[in-house]
Amino acid sequence: MTGQTGNDAPGRHDIYGLLCPGRAVFELLVNKWTGLAITALEEGPRRFGELRRKLEGVSPKVLTQTLRRLEENGLVRRTVYAEVPPRVEYELTELGRGALDPLAHLRTWVRANTGKFAAGE
Repeated sequence: MTGQTGNDAPGRHDIYGLLCPGRAVFELLVNKWTGLAITALEEGPRRFGELRRKLEGVSPKVLTQTLRRLEENGLVRRTVYAEVPPRVEYELTELGRGALDPLAHLRTWVRANTGKFAAGE
């Protein structure tokens, strides 16, 4: 995700460019519910209802879409247990766990600067 060099097509390695592979990852991770869902799974597997309660304000539809995107991108594993009634759990993959540290840094920055946002600085 560095700047353009030599013969590269415009935008190929520039995160602002449409062709940068990092752009899609960045867009996934900065989604309103993605970081919260990843963080909610930090302590281990959770069922859908547990996640929904933990993520106050998320609709079932949006949570489902968020979990699907995370699963499609390899950050979350969905396990269906053959029980009656069926039980489904979501847990972070190794790749998903790798996102926890950067998200923790962002949380720390937000906490340290929340008053500045409210004050309009």
